[in-house]
Amino acid sequence: MEKEVLIFGHKSPDTDTICSSLVREILDKKNGWNCTKAVRLGDVNKETQYILNYLGIEAPGLIEKVEEGQEVILVDHNDFAQSADGIENAKILEVIDHHRIGNFRTAEPLYYTAKPYGCTSTILFEEFKSLGHKIEKKEAILMASSIISDTLLLKSPTTTEYDKKALKELAEIANIDVNTYGLDMLKAGTELDDFSAEELVNLDAKDFEKEGKKFVIAQVNTVYINDVLKRQEDLENVMRNEMNKNGLELMVLAITDILNSNSEIIALGENAEDIIYKAFDKKLENNRAFLEGVVSRKKELVPNIDKSI
Repeated sequence: MEKEVLIFGHKSPDTDTICSSLVREILDKKNGWNCTKAVRLGDVNKETQYILNYLGIEAPGLIEKVEEGQEVILVDHNDFAQSADGIENAKILEVIDHHRIGNFRTAEPLYYTAKPYGCTSTILFEEFKSLGHKIEKKEAILMASSIISDTLLLKSPTTTEYDKKALKELAEIANIDVNTYGLDMLKAGTELDDFSAEELVNLDAKDFEKEGKKFVIAQVNTVYINDVLKRQEDLENVMRNEMNKNGLELMVLAITDILNSNSEIIALGENAEDIIYKAFDKKLENNRAFLEGVVSRKKELVPNIDKSI
């Protein structure tokens, strides 16, 4: 009997992480490799749940850690700080990702596919095509949803021509109107009223490290930035607790307006004012700064903040 291989994305999973894990499992089965299994490292967010409900399928099973020697395939991440507990001692067979390479190393050679696309599912779409597999409606919707999510309906600066081409073909297979389906899907992820401040801060938070200095950039999408900012005091209390608990140099919460493509950030840390000013030429006022036209953590927030720490 073949040993089970786990497929998963990063902690605080987003749509691309969940959908790409499921799509990779489907692709493996089409290739005759039946030992892989999609799993997740955290709760499914409302946007992703909208997609799963649309398809009438269950979310991948939840795991908290991987055992030593467990064979795994990583999608939508490579940084160990964002991966499963115990990942350092797992056997990583493959990585499929569209992010910068972080603190990543392995004891053995592996397959590594990294492309500067807007979405991991765009890479998987190309794999389907190169292997000659027919794309069915289910995987078409999963991949199209990932691209819509990660590129904010192709409006994010991370969007490439490859994402546009993939989404057009996938939408035809899925028989969906990209703008109608996409906006409904994105709006489903902005229903934040029933989230606690702690849940909001940790909804989509990613850990980073530079020269021993740890920092976190969290992001929430909304259609009304001010509705989230009304809870600033509670959000800051949670952020300070996270910083103290995890020894963080800086914590940033980006509140992103998906309709108007802007973000307001809340930034805390001893050197937060200097870091944010260097990164964006903006002064913090009441721990906040408005970043016009900034929506992408991967291409705008992380690179600018990283080089300013």
